[in-house]
Amino acid sequence: MPKIDLAKVPVQKGAGRYPKQFCAPLDGREKQALGNAAGLTQFGVNLTRLKPGAISALRHWHEQEDELVYVLDGELMLIEDEGETLLRPGDAAGFIAGVANGHHLANRSQRDALFLVIGTRTSEDRVHYPDNDLAYEYDGTSFTFTDKSGEPYTE
Repeated sequence: MPKIDLAKVPVQKGAGRYPKQFCAPLDGREKQALGNAAGLTQFGVNLTRLKPGAISALRHWHEQEDELVYVLDGELMLIEDEGETLLRPGDAAGFIAGVANGHHLANRSQRDALFLVIGTRTSEDRVHYPDNDLAYEYDGTSFTFTDKSGEPYTE
């Protein structure tokens, strides 16, 4: 298997595709799509760095995609429907597709945290955001953010 040169993998900073009004809490997120760099087609792998005070994503759950996170460095608070759990290097958490357990990671420490996110690549998915008036739909070719009533966000 060819080695991935991390220096050549683009760093996506901030919220990515979220509509503007939801972006601020993700300003301290930096993500590198290692799965894309390797040409993987069946699952994705992202190396993610969170600055102090940043979150990994808005709290969410997927109808079709499994997710796993693995902490490499620093401390992260896993926030999910059942409460909060501190994660340290070597800790992992998994989220089964279709289980309505909104989750995300928050860096409440004073130093950067580094972790891997591994998830299936499904041809279609709907993502729910229990704390926000937001939903995400992917149909295999395009994605759409809507409010919970189904009205698309234009930005």
